[in-house]
Amino acid sequence: MTVSEIQKQQQTDLHARLWSIANTLRGTMEAYDFKNYILGLIFYRYLSENVEQRVAKLLEEDGISYEEAWQDEEYREALSEELISDIGYFVEPKYLFSSLLRLIEERTFDIETLQGAINNITESTIGHESQQDFDHLFDDMDLTSSKLGRDVKSRSALIAKVMADIADIPFAYENSEIDVLGDAYEYLIGQFAANAGKKAGEFYTPQQVSKILAKIVTAGKKDLKNVYDPTCGSGSLLLRVGREANVRKFYGQELTATTYNLARMNMLLHGVNYMNFDIRNDDTIEHPHHLDERFEAIVANPPYSAKWSADAKFLDDERFSAYGKLAPKSKADFTFIQHMIYQLDDKGTMAVVLPHGVLFRGAAEGVIRKYLIEERNVLDAVIGLPANIFYGTSIPTVILVFKKCREHNEDILFIDASNEFDKGKNQNVLTEEHVNKIVQTYLNRETIDKYSYVATLDEVKENDYNLNIPRYVDTFEEEEPVDLQAVSQRIAEIDREIASIDQELATYLKELGL
Repeated sequence: MTVSEIQKQQQTDLHARLWSIANTLRGTMEAYDFKNYILGLIFYRYLSENVEQRVAKLLEEDGISYEEAWQDEEYREALSEELISDIGYFVEPKYLFSSLLRLIEERTFDIETLQGAINNITESTIGHESQQDFDHLFDDMDLTSSKLGRDVKSRSALIAKVMADIADIPFAYENSEIDVLGDAYEYLIGQFAANAGKKAGEFYTPQQVSKILAKIVTAGKKDLKNVYDPTCGSGSLLLRVGREANVRKFYGQELTATTYNLARMNMLLHGVNYMNFDIRNDDTIEHPHHLDERFEAIVANPPYSAKWSADAKFLDDERFSAYGKLAPKSKADFTFIQHMIYQLDDKGTMAVVLPHGVLFRGAAEGVIRKYLIEERNVLDAVIGLPANIFYGTSIPTVILVFKKCREHNEDILFIDASNEFDKGKNQNVLTEEHVNKIVQTYLNRETIDKYSYVATLDEVKENDYNLNIPRYVDTFEEEEPVDLQAVSQRIAEIDREIASIDQELATYLKELGL
């Protein structure tokens, strides 16, 4: 089997197991809710096994177990200090995932013990640098919820079943071709985003779209000082950038508390040390947390046409003051663009997904768009994507690429990839081939008939800074000319055939005496 075939098989096996676990909870609660329990328990298992592996190495030469070492005060202090310094937390031996599994096998497991284990992880970080990254991390996994059962006994039985199923997932495939934990996370997010509509679509960006953004902002770079996403959702965009280049620090901000928790879990699940990410829970426009930073790469999929205050105070805010206008209250799309450009490093690249309206809407948005092109000359490319590729919305979207120091500062590249996709069951799908074509066209910056066009700034100016893609990329397909004489002859033939049939039918009716 090839590497890709092995990878696909491993993913298929993993996904089947995950869906089986989901079915354990099906019927007791909505899919959107039980996602929190599956992901929370997968995350707890990861944190627990991470501790076990590190402790095994630390005690390798001592010849004693973690349980034995923890009984000794000197060992206990040394181990907890080492773990806090290295990974930011510790899990006591009695609270390890493996220890709770033994209780499940012995039929002595109680859900309150699991609650104690989760509290133990959080409490271990108090007073340390990692406290903010672990604080309230498990809040969405409510183990006292009546959705799990009416009493402690029934809740314990259900969670015990889920934990036992999760224990069966081979997270440590030998020579695995997939990131098992990461893939499990993304599969569940994807499945429940598909089922939960807009509510989930707020935080999930399909991986193929993430890949396009990541490849664009890392073009020509293998090492990035930092990457930033001001509406980071579950952190999938940030992590995708990390797959394309070595990222030294990840920055993000997310308004929704539940999604903020997912982002922090996702970072840790993917092996990002707590010291190497800074994710905040707040409104990015009203209360930005990283304004003093400048970022080498910025990626984002902001909420489309979100409402914001558009308060006059923002005209004095350095992020917006130079434009002379604020985006309308009903559409914050350009507000996010302005915020990100302010934070973009002079040699950085920014790629953002937005609805098509940003390309042509007038009034204040038209003024801001003109300023970005005419005065700042920061718009590098406009890439139109197919409709119905995002969970929760069927509208077509566009990727805008910005750079402060552009290599090609006399033109703007337009790509119309809206017609190149595979039909999926619920959503249209971008294949690897589609993704590579978009990225290569961007990198080569070439005009391809009916697909891409390099427009000069003068052409954009002639169009009054309207960026609507069909103005630049002509995808019109001429229809074959109609042979009117042949059509006329065919109509005459049909008329004769009808007359013949009518005559034959009349003969039959006469014979029947009708």
